[in-house]
Amino acid sequence: MKIKAENCVFVQVDVQERLFPFISNKEELEKNLITLVKGLQLHEIPFIINEQYKKGIGETIPSLRELVDEYPHFEKTTFSCCGNEDGLAAIKATGKKFVILAGIETHVCVLQTALDLLEEGLQPVLVTDCVNSRKQSDKDMAIQRLIQAGVIPTTYESLLFELTVNAKHPVFKEISKLVK
Repeated sequence: MKIKAENCVFVQVDVQERLFPFISNKEELEKNLITLVKGLQLHEIPFIINEQYKKGIGETIPSLRELVDEYPHFEKTTFSCCGNEDGLAAIKATGKKFVILAGIETHVCVLQTALDLLEEGLQPVLVTDCVNSRKQSDKDMAIQRLIQAGVIPTTYESLLFELTVNAKHPVFKEISKLVK
């Protein structure tokens, strides 16, 4: 089952200022997320940004905020992004089959979002090097559970080249530069 750009929407989950400092390997995660976001923008994938209880956890981290400010944002109090009716409606309104997921924490909000998306008949695509938790063991277990549930695992580089398809694609050179 190939993932095609025209069939995708990107959902960013809770990459917020007051939670991010406690995330394992946060520097690499931030770098990977920025690369993913820029690559998905080159492919003109629609974006939906989710933020958990902004009063308590803050805004999206600055390095990502400047890249995603223009896209629809949804504040939520449920762990799953699908628990916010407007957020779920926005995902469904795109008419896309594949929901690319990245963010934090893998074992809570990302996991519950992916499971709910499956129940909604959508196909989550988990960008495994663009998710994390405070503890590595929580991330690892969540990824195992999600794969068993039917979520497609991938990495940002693999996904970006899968969306690009061909070295003659108009964004191939820019994607290649991003992942180097």
